[in-house]
Amino acid sequence: MYPLNHSGNHDITNRSVLVLNQTYEPLHICDVKRAIVLLIEQKASMVKVVDHLVLYSALTAFPVPTVIRINHYVKVRNWYAVLNKANIFRRDNYTCQYCGIKNVPMTIDHVIPKVLGGRDTWENLVTACVRCNNRKGDRLLASTDMKLKTKPKRPHKIHTLQRYCDAPLDEWRPYLYLD
Repeated sequence: MYPLNHSGNHDITNRSVLVLNQTYEPLHICDVKRAIVLLIEQKASMVKVVDHLVLYSALTAFPVPTVIRINHYVKVRNWYAVLNKANIFRRDNYTCQYCGIKNVPMTIDHVIPKVLGGRDTWENLVTACVRCNNRKGDRLLASTDMKLKTKPKRPHKIHTLQRYCDAPLDEWRPYLYLD
């Protein structure tokens, strides 16, 4: 397949495509190559395309999808975001959960410190600026004058797709409940 577009960019096949379940719930994000394969195999149908972008094969032309829908319902069981430093920063919007500051070096803080039995869980890890992390130290919040801006919790699938895809395309907004 040979991409054709007006900007001369030949990386169209690496663009992100939102994949919806049969019920139009967002499932995940794939690239254009995978989306085209699902369309050719008739496992998915086109919902939205990128205007003026077409992929050509030897026999046919494919409009470049931006949203596709799986033709058969996919039961998603126990979907969870991976607990890691990058995902905690994303969940907390790169904002200190104690003072609310942004755009400074950030760390991960255990709300209940490890030395006091705190574990590595979504509910116990928050983004903190270095100043607040050092100020809190290995103490419980009750023994400080600090408070959390928001209660930490495990992100929901929709929240994850909204926040963790780099910049949701305008065409995706209705399917990610952003409109």
